[in-house]
Amino acid sequence: MLSALKVSNRENFTSRVYAQLREALMAGRFWPGQRLRIGELALAMGVSQTPVREAIMQLVREGGLEIRSSQAITVANLSLSRYKELREVRLLLEGLATEKATPLITSANFARLDQLHRELIASEKSGDFETATLTNFHFHFLIYRASQMTDLVSILEGVWLRNGPLLRYLYPYARPTYPGRHQHLNIMSALKRGDAVAARQGVQDDMIEGGVGLVKLMEKIETGETALVEGPDGALQLSFRADAKRKVSTREAQR
Repeated sequence: MLSALKVSNRENFTSRVYAQLREALMAGRFWPGQRLRIGELALAMGVSQTPVREAIMQLVREGGLEIRSSQAITVANLSLSRYKELREVRLLLEGLATEKATPLITSANFARLDQLHRELIASEKSGDFETATLTNFHFHFLIYRASQMTDLVSILEGVWLRNGPLLRYLYPYARPTYPGRHQHLNIMSALKRGDAVAARQGVQDDMIEGGVGLVKLMEKIETGETALVEGPDGALQLSFRADAKRKVSTREAQR
């Protein structure tokens, strides 16, 4: 995860570190509640600890990171109620951004959207879940930025800064599914024919339909049925109480 974070130019380190960490948070490359260590980030990004520390403090002020006791820095971890609250905001603002973007989308934008969606599907099939969440992020923000509404996009980035880490739960635990065809296809079809209302509806339906599994998973996390734990290799993963019960039952049956 950290190996993908690399600052390639020595000019203005703090702003570059900040931009990379901010996008990583928005795109779901960190787990909710994950502890971040300045030294590890600095080493992974090839910079000193000073620009990393400055970037982290800015992200704390924006709500993407939190400082706990003993100066522990952790990724924001939304409760289910906070997630639903932010989803209400997203339904309105992302719908608005999509509606405003519809008449401004270019042929180059269409080609890029199609490419991103194909990469998303291919990544899901191959099990490259980090690429899947990243391409999904770029798919949506390509549309929102096409609205040319700078302040609106800035607000949405702030929302995704807190909401983005939840995307880490999607694969393979709560993979987005749809009762009909993929909502990305509906969004692209609406954009191509210039139907702003349908494009807006597609984005909103994508959020609701694609997030059903995430809501169910977060319910399990809040009831203690599921927890984020450190695996044998030190990587974070979700542990399900039912899995533990099955392992105990299997051991008992083998005795």
